[in-house]
Amino acid sequence: MAQLNESDTARFQLRAGMTGALQKGNVDLLIIRGKLDLVSNSYKKLVFKSQNNSLYQEFSGFKADNDINSRNYLYFKPFRKYYPFAMVYFQTNYRREIKSRIFGGAGYTWQVIQLPKSNLKLSGSLVYETTSFRNDLYNESYYNGRSDIPLWRGTIYLAGWHKLLDQKIRLYYSGYWQPGLEEVPNNRTSLEIGFDLSVWKGLSATAQYTYTFEEVVTTKVLQEDRILTFGISYQLKKN
Repeated sequence: MAQLNESDTARFQLRAGMTGALQKGNVDLLIIRGKLDLVSNSYKKLVFKSQNNSLYQEFSGFKADNDINSRNYLYFKPFRKYYPFAMVYFQTNYRREIKSRIFGGAGYTWQVIQLPKSNLKLSGSLVYETTSFRNDLYNESYYNGRSDIPLWRGTIYLAGWHKLLDQKIRLYYSGYWQPGLEEVPNNRTSLEIGFDLSVWKGLSATAQYTYTFEEVVTTKVLQEDRILTFGISYQLKKN
């Protein structure tokens, strides 16, 4: 339930973890996941926030995923209703044949709702992006013959969370739309929605749905990805 948030009053927050699975026999399987998140409020006016994830998956000797996702922000007075920020992203995506993607820029955030049980923010920004692919043939022939695609993008971002039914449910969501400022359509969309539900005396259920769309992809790569994750957890407390 605890979230690493740039508006929190803690001077420094760090969350790190790594999980993995190795299976041998009728099915060979290797999965390694890593996560490192931090927020530093040391300078009060300036707040640095970094969220980093990695995923490696291998099935019967065939690599399925080898991805890195690093999101880094520098905020100026994020406790206010309106505040500016700068950001730098670095990503790789094995299935989408993306060797590397880096983009950076600046924007402005409007905290539409700031309540103890509800939060909603809206941001807009302009970024410059460079993506390096393992292929040079695309569904949009305008880019054929180029392994690197640089371009400017606008970004509209929405995120929020709400505690419902006497705080038994925490609903959260986020999404962004990134139109490419190019001669041909080159848009990107991502949506994520999930909930944490307190069922009974420490027993909780959780679910999350993620949808991503990229208009320009290399040949044989699908434009859309959908992921549904769900599970249950139990926590025992004694006072």
